[in-house]
Amino acid sequence: MRTFDLAPLYRATVGFDRIADMMDRVLAADVTQPTYPPYNIEKTGDDAYRISIAVAGFGPDDLSVEVKDGALAVTARKAPEDGEKTYLHRGIATRAFERRFALADHVRVTGAAHEHGMLHIDLVRETPEALKPRRIEIGRPSDVQAKAVQTIEA
Repeated sequence: MRTFDLAPLYRATVGFDRIADMMDRVLAADVTQPTYPPYNIEKTGDDAYRISIAVAGFGPDDLSVEVKDGALAVTARKAPEDGEKTYLHRGIATRAFERRFALADHVRVTGAAHEHGMLHIDLVRETPEALKPRRIEIGRPSDVQAKAVQTIEA
């Protein structure tokens, strides 16, 4: 097992502590991350994504999808069955689980759907107006100097 020391990153950068913390969490969770249930993450558009999780045996009432502190948490708890069943083979796992996904800034969940044993969660990245590129009009030097003189005199 390899461990990475991110201390030099903390000393040499300003404002990137969230990225370094996320790298710490990912590297630490890489060893202990459960493989159940299986899931896919797909890009459905330029700024659109879909997480599909295999949740066979769970109904919509057994599942919970929450967004908190920049993380998407999907949990499942199966209610105990009333009748006693005798299985000859039980291959469909319905054990409780919690799966977390770290969300980037400005990514929000737009919806979730449960169909055919799959839970589909749609996400979209919305860039705020302040972060979008904007065009700056280029004026003549005389116009810029005139505005500067008006500001100083005022």
